[in-house]
Formats: sequence, structure tokens, C-alpha cells
Amino acid sequence: MSKPPLLSMRDVAKRYGATQALRGVGFTIERGQVRALIGENGAGKSTLMKVLAGVVPPDAGSMQVEGRPYTPRSPHDARMARVAMIHQELAIAPDLSVADNVLLGGEHARFGVTAKREQYAIARAALTRLGRDDLDPAARAGDLGLAEQQLVEIARALVADARVLIFDEPTSSLGERDASHLFRVVGELKAQGLGIVWISHFLEEVQRVADVFTVLRDGAVVDDGVMAGTSLQRIVASMAGRAVDAMFPKVPHAIGDPVLTVDGLSGVRAPRDVTLVLRRGEILGIAGLVGAGRSEFLRCMFGIDRVHSGRARRSDGRAVGVSPRASLRAGLGFVSEDRKSEGLALDLSIEDNLTLSHLRPFARAGVLATSRRRATATALAARLGVKTTGVTQPIGALSGGNQQKVALARLLHEGGDVWLLDEPTRGIDVGTKAEIWRLIGEHAASGGTIVVVSSYLPELLNVCDRIAVFCKGELRAVRPAHEWTQEAVLHVATGAEVAMSARSDA
Repeated sequence: MSKPPLLSMRDVAKRYGATQALRGVGFTIERGQVRALIGENGAGKSTLMKVLAGVVPPDAGSMQVEGRPYTPRSPHDARMARVAMIHQELAIAPDLSVADNVLLGGEHARFGVTAKREQYAIARAALTRLGRDDLDPAARAGDLGLAEQQLVEIARALVADARVLIFDEPTSSLGERDASHLFRVVGELKAQGLGIVWISHFLEEVQRVADVFTVLRDGAVVDDGVMAGTSLQRIVASMAGRAVDAMFPKVPHAIGDPVLTVDGLSGVRAPRDVTLVLRRGEILGIAGLVGAGRSEFLRCMFGIDRVHSGRARRSDGRAVGVSPRASLRAGLGFVSEDRKSEGLALDLSIEDNLTLSHLRPFARAGVLATSRRRATATALAARLGVKTTGVTQPIGALSGGNQQKVALARLLHEGGDVWLLDEPTRGIDVGTKAEIWRLIGEHAASGGTIVVVSSYLPELLNVCDRIAVFCKGELRAVRPAHEWTQEAVLHVATGAEVAMSARSDA
């Protein structure tokens, strides 16, 4: 007699007010199988996983784990049933240690006292398994970068002794090295008979890791099958409900005169001694491994992180990098890689997030023209295709892709010509990515300048005019995009080019 599936979901439905988030969704996962769950932002993936993880109850439908009814009323119930989830929006306790976060909810104690040494050993073993034995279990989790925090969440799931693991955009903050280690661990977990749900917008990654796939659109299953032999074109068309003409649309634009010069710019820790000239109508891509100084470069340019030495100036002599306010006035706009913590005010409305950084157009004699402000916000949201019930809706209620559209719409409202974008397509579906790249191209065509950090090399290679590669805090090379290959970028980003040069000199 054959064993029942490790996990089965049948006819699961969920409604939020007037929105039907899930419409009779179902799938199964066998032992040692990875099922990719694919869909555009707002398709229902996150809601479905919240149901599976016990965060929200379904309105209808049934679930089973190893043939037994599964009705979790909380994440604790899910954990007891050996179901664990790694959320895209990190659930880190910043003031606790790395080890405390890894063991959160499953602490080891003796006589009512936490066994610190034992917890440190368990956490270190999990992090070593992920290829990061350099992370200190005693370190404060809030002091880690976004990628390291993501790995802490993954380590937490590994020590939970789960039978079903749900990965929600697990590599969205990881560099090539950490992602490769994670793929290796997933292979080990499959061999041990675990079942894995893998949610990702990186379709090449999905092809690499998944055995089977399910595509959601508008809360319903629209495609399902074996990954081997399935084309990306089929998956993209199923996601969007239409053929997507180009994943990386190119808008014709001309590169003009210099608009901003960076001269020996150094931060407190990174970057170090960066010299660069940005030109009108240019899209400059910034590549490098996590921790290479890419984000720090943008943050120093905008004045978020303190500049230790060097300077950056507009062609008219105005200094940038002094403070965010000064940079805004000098025509710079910035989008953070971390939407949740610093990119958006999630408890405020779409209207507030769009306009609070630039209220001057709506002020008359110290009085705010609220109707004009709302009309502007509504027009901007419509221009970028933000799916919303109205601009008074809290932005935290939107999907990640729509939140990112609002962040970019804010730059349009601010009116700056130089955009500094840190991972603008992280955790965004294929269709929305194409829309964002088209917007970036249109900004370049209108004479704007864009500096964009991305860990996804295909988009930099396909859309940017030049690519600058950082390694260990330093800008190692800047070349036209057509002179780069993915292998060449990684060669410089890992420091292999410098190492080979040193050996040849010796």
C-alpha cells in the first residue's frame, strides 16, 4: 500500500472583505519533492502559505500532513506538526543574539534556565551547514545585514526538525555564494525525504531547484505540472494571463554630458576610495557579492551613511551625500533595498508614502491643499499601475510589487533626475519587473540618470549601459555592459582577477 502524500491541500479558500484571495486551491507534495509555487504579486501565494503555516485560518477546504488532518490555529501548531516557514519579510528579533533567533520558539533549557552553550552549538552547526560558519552565534541579530538575517531565518527552520519547509523568496537577499550553499542544502533535505514549497520570482532558480510547479493567478491554480521539459515562456504566460513580450524591455535613450562626479568617496567601513562619473541619460548597474559595498555606496551618495572622506558633486557644483535632505534638493532620489524597515512607512497610506517627502507643491500659506495632494497621488498610482482600492489604503496592505511601484512613484513626484535604486526588483514578479525596467528606461530617455544595484546579473547585462563591479568595498572595474559576461562579472566580484594578477606578477 502506497504512503499518502507528505502534504496535501484541497479546495482551500480565503476571503478578505470584498477580496477573494484564494479560490479553491489545492496541490500535493511527496516525500523528497520540491514544489515551486509561482505567480505574480497579489496572486495569492503568500495567503496560501499563511494558511499552511497556521498564520491565518482558511474559510473552506482541507489539509493533511502524512495522511492526517492538519488544522493549525497558530504557527506553534504548525511547528508541532513539523511544518516550518521562512518568510520573505524577515521575522528577526533584532535585540536577541543570532543563536537566540535560530532557537526562537524551540529554546533548550535546563531547570528553567536557557542552555546558552548548547544553543550556540546548535546555531553554529546550522549556520555551518549553510556555509556561513563565520557568523557569530553570540552576535546581535539586528547588527547583521539583510542577507545574514535571511540566513538566520533559514537556520531556524533547519533546527526545527520540520518535515515540510516553506521557503518564501529565500534567495531574494542572498548573493551567489550563499544561494549556492542553500541549493546544496535543499538537495540534502530532499534526499532525507523532506517536502519543500519553494516560492520565487527567479524563474531560472525555480527550474534549477523544483521538481514540480503550481502557478497561481487571481487566487486560483491556472497551471500545474512537472518542471523538467516545461518552458519558461509557458510559465510566464500562465502567470500573467498573457505573453510577456520582453522580460527586460529596452527604451531607446541617449547618453549625454556628465551630471555628477564622485571623487575618492569612502564611507566609515565601505565603500573605499570610489571615483566615478555619471552621465545624463545613463543606466549604470552596480554588481558585486553581498557585503561588497554596493549598498553602502548608494547610501553614502544619498547621505544616509556618513561619508568618511572624498566627495560627490553635481556638475553645477552642488554637493551630494551631506544629508538626505540636501541630496533631495540636489535632485537625487533613493529607493532602499529594505522596503519593510526603511523604504516605506507601512502603517501610513499610499498617499502619504507618495507625497510626504515633497509637500511643497501642495502648500499655500502654511495650509495643505489636501484635494490636490490626493489627486496627484491618485494620478501617480494610476500611471504606475498600482493595484489598490484607493490612495487612502494603508500601503502595508499591498503586495510587495505594488509597494515597490509606490516607492518608485515617489521618485517621480520628487522630480529628481538622478535615481539611486538598491535592488528595485527584489521579490517582484516577472510582469512587474518588466514594468519597473520600462520605467527606468523612460527616465533615462527623458534625460535622467539611474544607478541601480542588483544581485540578479541577467537584468544588469540586458538593460544597463555600463556595469561597475565592487569587491571588498572597492570599485574594481567599470565597463560598457556589452563587454561583460556573467562569468566575467563574477570573476571580478570574487576577487579572482586580482588574485590571478598577483600570481602573474610574482
